[in-house]
Order: sequence, then structure tokens, then C-alpha cells
Amino acid sequence: MAKYVIKRLILAFVTTFIILSISYVLCKLLPFDRPIGGDQQQIAYFDKQYSLGYVARFEVERDDYGPLLYKSPLERGRRNYYYQVPVLKQYTSWLKNICTKWDWGYSKSFQPNVSASVIIMSRVGYSIKLNFFSAILSVPLGILLGIWAALKKNTMTDHTISTLVMVFISVPNFVLISFMLRIFAYRLNWLPSTWPTDTASAGTKVLGYIIPVFCLSVGSICSYCRYVRAELCEILESDFLLLARTKGLTRKQAIVRHALKNAMVPIFPWILGEIIGLLSGSMILESLYGIPGIGKLFITVLNYKDFDILFVDMAILTTISTVSGVVLDLSYGFIDPRIRMGAKK
Repeated sequence: MAKYVIKRLILAFVTTFIILSISYVLCKLLPFDRPIGGDQQQIAYFDKQYSLGYVARFEVERDDYGPLLYKSPLERGRRNYYYQVPVLKQYTSWLKNICTKWDWGYSKSFQPNVSASVIIMSRVGYSIKLNFFSAILSVPLGILLGIWAALKKNTMTDHTISTLVMVFISVPNFVLISFMLRIFAYRLNWLPSTWPTDTASAGTKVLGYIIPVFCLSVGSICSYCRYVRAELCEILESDFLLLARTKGLTRKQAIVRHALKNAMVPIFPWILGEIIGLLSGSMILESLYGIPGIGKLFITVLNYKDFDILFVDMAILTTISTVSGVVLDLSYGFIDPRIRMGAKK
């Protein structure tokens, strides 16, 4: 088991490394956009890029080097010329800076000359809190609805729940949030139409969570409900449950002691992986509601072509995705002692 865990963690790290490396090289091959700001801001930005090894700086103009990115204003008869170094050299410098200094670079347009990691850390908390509340709502509600539908199989209750699940699971969250905003924010004026600012009152901040948490939870509730219902219906018709009933257990005892316990074995690992995956947030939902999380930041910096911030954001999202897959596999062995991941045949 220990060898399997180490192997999966190494594979997750390698997968993340390959994704980020390919993304870095492809983004750096795009045409360079000069940073936003005046000469002083641009000089400060290029000097930082020079210290990190991403650009070359000369006091004379060079025709035998890479593309000229910027030349500073003439000062005391001198000026600096900044040239783009080869992409592979930028890549090696990027890896070196991350491994030795944990320096992911600096913003050039979104928040000029601010560290990319500082910008990410100031926003990741919003996404975590949003998805934490979403998980608290969606997991118990989805499981309870699935159990209720399974116990009332082929009744009006089951048909109603299944129909609602099919309707809501087919509606994208950005369509649902647009509908919620139109009804509850603009027409009824019950809820805020955008994410409350940090200076807003506590009551307004609480109300600000209702629309995004609900819209983010609906898809998960429907998925959990369908999965729980399918697993529980299959177990309720199994032979071992019939045997438990013939031994004298009541229907309630058989369901609680045997059916639910066995149904949760494949469900809980899947739910755990889904919860971890939720931390990546929803890019479109955060953008529509103005939530300053890492999902909205990803789209914003992509439009700005602020790649240093983009790579930190991608590192977080990719790591969450790969880790959720590892946790999903490992959790089977912890929940069901009969399963031993990586055991020899």
C-alpha cells in the first residue's frame, strides 16, 4: 500500500509538471505584450525580469540577439536595452526560480510589479470558502434525496425527484445564476446582484453567498442523488439483503445495517474526490457574480496575457485535479478493508 501511495503521488507530480511545462513553453511562444504603465513601471518590471533570467539587458543596441522588448529613456547619456532570451532558457530560469526561491514571477498588467504568488494567495480564500459552503449543502442533501428516491422506487416521489434531477442537471450553472439574478436580485431585490465588497455589512455578505452557493451546489446535488439512488436500488435487490430479511431483520434494520453501508463504499470515495475538485471553483460563475476568486482571476489574467499569474493559477487547479484523483483511488482502501490498492495478485 505504501509503495502504491508513493507511486501515485509521483505520477501526480509528473503529470502536473508536464502540463505546466507544456503550457509555459506554448504561452512564451506567443508575441510579447509590453507591460501596462509609464516608463518607471516598465523599467522596474524589466529589471525584475532581468534579475530572474527571463530577459537580457545591454547598454548598447544589439542586432545579433533576440527581439528587442523595450529600451529605457535616455538618462545621463545612457539607456538600457532589454531583449527576449530564448524560450528554453526562460523555462530553465523559471524552474530554477521556483525550486530555489519559490518565485513565480511578477504581474505585468493586472497588478503591475506585484508578485504573482501574492496575488493568488489574496484570492484563493474566496474560492475555498465558496466551495466549502457548497459542499456542506450539496453532500447531505444529495445523499438524502438519493436515499429517499431509492426507498420510494417507482412511486410518485421517485418520479418527481428523478424528473427534477434530470431538469436541473441539464441546466448549466451560468444559465441558472443568470435566472437567479434576474428574479431574486433585479426583480424582487431580495439578494445582492453582485459579490459584496469587503466593507459591506455582515448581513449583506451572508446574503451574497446564497446565489453562488446554490448555483454551484445544484449540479453536485443532482449527481450525488443519481449515484446514490442507482447504487442503493441495486443493493436493495441483491441476494444478501434478501438473506438478511429471511434471518429476521426488519426492512429498516436491513437497510440501515447492510444496504446503506454497502452502498456508501463506492459513493464516499467519489464524493471525497468531488469535494476536493470543487476547490478549483467555477470560472464562469465567479466571473458572472464578480467573485474575486481564482476562477475569475484565471479568465482575467488570460485576457491580460499576464502569464506569470496564469501559471500559478494553473498550478493550483492542476494540482487539485491530480490530487483529487489520487485521493479517490486511495480512499477505497480506507473505507473498505477488503480493498488493497497496489496489492499483488
